[in-house]
Amino acid sequence: MNPVLAFDIETIPDIEALRALRGFPAEVSDEEAVEMDARLRRQEKNTDFLPPHLHRVAVISCVVRYFDGTSPPLKISSLAPPEYGEKEAVETFFRIIDKHTPQLASWNGGGFDLPVLHWRAMKYGIAAPRYWQTHGADESGDKFRWNSYTARYHERHLDLMDALGMYQTRAGLDDAARLCGLPGKIGIGGAAVWDAWRADKIEDVRKYCEADALLVYLLFARFQHFRGAAVSIEEEYKTVRECLDAEQWAEFLEKWRA
Repeated sequence: MNPVLAFDIETIPDIEALRALRGFPAEVSDEEAVEMDARLRRQEKNTDFLPPHLHRVAVISCVVRYFDGTSPPLKISSLAPPEYGEKEAVETFFRIIDKHTPQLASWNGGGFDLPVLHWRAMKYGIAAPRYWQTHGADESGDKFRWNSYTARYHERHLDLMDALGMYQTRAGLDDAARLCGLPGKIGIGGAAVWDAWRADKIEDVRKYCEADALLVYLLFARFQHFRGAAVSIEEEYKTVRECLDAEQWAEFLEKWRA
């Protein structure tokens, strides 16, 4: 059985792109460029949230659940500085897919995370043949024509927000997790990522992103049970708890017990 890869990304504004598209003069600082663009965007679009093609990837966090006897059966890691620059992080993410053909799980991954990763891969000239495969079959004979990563209603990538909302309604990850008895979001919050990045608090961004990726996996396990897969939520959650470092995940585990 292929592994499950639940993932989440954190992003920062692509200052280079903002300068190029807006024509901001060189004397405008990065912070001023972001603020000026936000003001213009509110006037033009009534929102200051940047579209996917204007984001840079700060961190990609991955929760991988193995079913082939790998020990430990669940691993959490991040593609982030200082080990990975942005290009290396995006390239490694798609290389993992090429190598292992995992079941992808996300929360709004189809609406945000993957489009951001598409644009960054385009920028850096990264190849991702297995991810874009829409024909043929993998080693198990599973046909990509009927179940690719990129088709909206296929399940090789399962966007849980879309699946649960029937592609019509949207719910936040924090609400969804807490409604299912999970801890909810832990850490700095998405709105603080840009400030934390500028303050060189990469570890805070990484921890926040990893907690979100873990919530995605726990919701995926619950969804598998909901749709009739042979998954015991209690046993799966017990396995996850046993794989978490008690010190590193102390806040998460404490809230989960509560």
